[in-house]
Amino acid sequence: MSIRIEKPDFHKQSDILRVSGTIIEGPDDVPKGSHHTFNVEMNSVVTIIKEKWLEYQKEKLNEATAEQPKILMVVFDRDEAHFAYAKSYGYEYLSEIKSDLPKKEDETKVEGHYYQNIIKQISDYAIRYKIERIIVASPAFWKEYLMKEIKDLELKKKIIYAMCSSADKGAFEEVLKRPEVETALKESKAAEEINLVDELLKEIMKNNLAKYGFDEVNKAVDSGAVKILLITDFYINDAKEKGEFEKIDLLLKKVDLTKGKIKIISSDNSGGKKLDGLGGVAALLRYKFE
Repeated sequence: MSIRIEKPDFHKQSDILRVSGTIIEGPDDVPKGSHHTFNVEMNSVVTIIKEKWLEYQKEKLNEATAEQPKILMVVFDRDEAHFAYAKSYGYEYLSEIKSDLPKKEDETKVEGHYYQNIIKQISDYAIRYKIERIIVASPAFWKEYLMKEIKDLELKKKIIYAMCSSADKGAFEEVLKRPEVETALKESKAAEEINLVDELLKEIMKNNLAKYGFDEVNKAVDSGAVKILLITDFYINDAKEKGEFEKIDLLLKKVDLTKGKIKIISSDNSGGKKLDGLGGVAALLRYKFE
């Protein structure tokens, strides 16, 4: 069956792409021109036909089919531990553990089952998700206490230790940007996206090689000044819902024509949230443009 796609709808939580459109070819008992909706799930095999593929579209497909490192992130201190699974567009929060350590009268004493509970949770997730690398981060010296308690040498080999300023859910964004984890996350798009937005913000503060907002970015694109266009998936999807995607599609085609790069930033991570705060679209420039 062949369908002319009118509306794709991706559900990140279930990893299902729901596609709607009109049938242009199919079995005899299926009338052409009728509407049909189907789900494209993981490992589905489909053929996608487009009149023209833009470079960023091919790049996104190559990223999606490339093997992503399976990474578990753990942030903790003496009071609580949080676990998350790193994904290409950010991370999935998994669980937390509350401490049963004695109060701060004697912080050097390792009592209770807190550290063993953390190690057990790490081991369970490592098996469940076939984890390749484990990032363990804590403020101060807490990770050193945990390291002494880990007896499994194979588990130890997967661990990268990092610093973080706090041990709450918000610490995962900080951990993604730490230099200690750069090698483990070199194929993770979340780290790249956050760093690109940080670079954009620095250029904006210096009033230098950056523009943001659709009108300003469009002018820069028309002048050929755009080196990298940054646009969030929320901004794109919102425009599609409002029937305003045509102008964005034209913008992306012009960037492609002038050999600029296009990076679609996930609104699920902190970089995407910051970019949405700037209007959802911005550009790093080849040269200063007024």
